[in-house]
Amino acid sequence: MTRLTLAGLAKTYARSGPATLHGLDLTVESGSLTALLGPSGSGKTTTMKLIAGLIAPDAGDIRLDDRSIRDLPPERRGVAMVFQNPLLFPHLTVAGNVGFGLRMRGLPPDRISAEVAAMLARVRLSDLADRRPAQLSGGQAQRVALARALVLRPAVLLLDEPLSSLDATLRDEMRGLIRDLQRETGITTLVVTHDQAEAVALADRIALLLDGRLAQHGPPEALYSRPASEAVARFFGGVNFLPGSVREGRFDCALGALELAFAAAEGPGLLTIRPEAIRLGPGPNQRGAEVRAATFLGTQTRIDLTVQGVALEALVAPDAGRALSPGSRVPISLPPAALWVVPRGRAATGGE
Repeated sequence: MTRLTLAGLAKTYARSGPATLHGLDLTVESGSLTALLGPSGSGKTTTMKLIAGLIAPDAGDIRLDDRSIRDLPPERRGVAMVFQNPLLFPHLTVAGNVGFGLRMRGLPPDRISAEVAAMLARVRLSDLADRRPAQLSGGQAQRVALARALVLRPAVLLLDEPLSSLDATLRDEMRGLIRDLQRETGITTLVVTHDQAEAVALADRIALLLDGRLAQHGPPEALYSRPASEAVARFFGGVNFLPGSVREGRFDCALGALELAFAAAEGPGLLTIRPEAIRLGPGPNQRGAEVRAATFLGTQTRIDLTVQGVALEALVAPDAGRALSPGSRVPISLPPAALWVVPRGRAATGGE
């Protein structure tokens, strides 16, 4: 297994334009699956192409363990990349596509056949070995592309938006397959996606890129509940933000003094609490609230509240909102463990 390290990686496509990547430092631990997450234009695909050797960086280094691969051609890097479009050879069968790289390496035919058969069984395509790409569904074609990469036993596997062209059912199936194969093989894997839910379902860790910079890198739950900045919190669905100041373990704001469970730097800050963490009913940090609207969302009900002149949004179980109507009063609690303070008025980046 191999550790992937990006050190000060930078790339600008046009001399007069803004940089796409600004000195990216990122370590993908050996045998882990990391999601490279971010909106369009944040530098995700550029990062993948730099690792694969498809484009050259302006600065920085790319290392596998302690070996730099920055100046190596793509075929000598030990990196395999699967694109959003499977890019299968239309004139070859499924088995021919999967075995193409092994043939280029000069392996004997009997070994190629055995390894291709084993890999097709792993991706559950053994019965489609003789089909052509034109006869495959989108999900099947993506599995062939994945098998073609994995059969080479790369040190690092790069997946660029591998699920974006699939419908919801196929995405769930393919997500599970990628996760299972990664665990079986132990190959260090980096997956590009713009979908928060997909990143959380797939990855051991998430590296969030915003405007070409690493905004935060850590376990999925950390980016949800302990965001490094307001921008990170908003990207993960944060909507409740209260300016104020930390003093002796409390946060003073428009709602008064709120008890905190986590240590926070004394002084100005911005408090955030996720909508699903707000509790209807009595509890710690209790406040009286007025209901402005209750909207049924299927698996949840969104409650728009006003608390001492401050607008808050809560997400509750579907049944919990049925008895609430605009103008009604309800007690709410803000659990200290769900309150998190981020820096105010400046950018922040961070890890766990």
